[in-house]
Amino acid sequence: MSERPIKRAIALGGGGPAVGISIGALKALKKANITFDVWSCSCVGSWLGVIYNQADPGLEVETATKFFKDIFRPDEEYARFPIARVFAPDFVGMVNDSLNFVLNPKNYTNLLVPEAIKRASDDLLRFSSNPSAWNVPNLNSAFLNDMLAVNPTTRFLTSMIFMSANNGLSRLFYADSDFLKAIQFERLYEPNKPPIYFNAYNLDKKYLQMFTNKKNHPGYLPITAESICANSALPYIVAPVQINGDMYCEGATIDTVNFEHLLENHPDLDEVWVSRILDRKQVRPADNLYQSMNNLVMLFASTTSEDDVKLFKYKLREMNSKVKVVEIHVSHQTNYDWTWSNLEASMLHGEAAVERALKNYPPLPLEPACLPQPINCPLARL
Repeated sequence: MSERPIKRAIALGGGGPAVGISIGALKALKKANITFDVWSCSCVGSWLGVIYNQADPGLEVETATKFFKDIFRPDEEYARFPIARVFAPDFVGMVNDSLNFVLNPKNYTNLLVPEAIKRASDDLLRFSSNPSAWNVPNLNSAFLNDMLAVNPTTRFLTSMIFMSANNGLSRLFYADSDFLKAIQFERLYEPNKPPIYFNAYNLDKKYLQMFTNKKNHPGYLPITAESICANSALPYIVAPVQINGDMYCEGATIDTVNFEHLLENHPDLDEVWVSRILDRKQVRPADNLYQSMNNLVMLFASTTSEDDVKLFKYKLREMNSKVKVVEIHVSHQTNYDWTWSNLEASMLHGEAAVERALKNYPPLPLEPACLPQPINCPLARL
């Protein structure tokens, strides 16, 4: 009797502009005739998993490359407009939100606070009469707290910016979006398609919701245009998405590589390949607000994803599992620019990482757990 084929899963981690690493990895894996029976994805990895599996047979890599190249920008265009093409603010919604804010009488309360004005006047008088206090930090504090914070006009404008109904710098999901209509979600439900999983966090009910392309899965919701946008709705950056009356944001804030439920749904797995694309060594000192925003997002995501892989390996040891983990090591050369050059370079790094991984394939079994007691980790319920 012949042995059954190896059952493999691939985990595609999140990381936005570093997605080229996973595209290149899939290209090299396809060339090596390594296929996957299960796809566990997160954030931009979910978009890649969906686009790859809805593509025409044989054109998966080409389709994914074109899809993401249309999201990235040419380098010269990006140089003075560092925003990916899909991250458009909801300009019409922002106008409506601002108008509703202006027309709401409640928003005119507490604009004039006499006690605050009196305190600010006293502080400014003391500050102006004390030359020894005239330095940059004290000047900044006085300007914020004793001028702007008590001025009724700046109070109104500031509250309109930060406290109107707008809850994201950009918005991904629109029911009539041509960008989303171009994705053939129905193809994911064809009988020959592998199961695909990704997550999003339910802000109303406070739990991590799983989504899949397998119909009538108990507890899981279907993969749709709404759910894939919710899966990438990073708070403050992208507006949350409503699904069945509940608001959802990015699940990678909870589980960056999305190992959750993988073994529960597929206890017969032999291998789990991991392409987590982010690493803290990619993070460099910021020279401007744009780079600082990238670091704010990517630093936590890179460390969390690295820890998730370590915890997953530990859990496998603890279970005496025979599942082998194959890590596609992350390129440190990748940057966080949504440029064509970064996409192309990242793809080359991803291909090279797979070639290195294949030199040591198949991997050695995991060593038995050496810790005397189980650790308290998010994967303990697997």
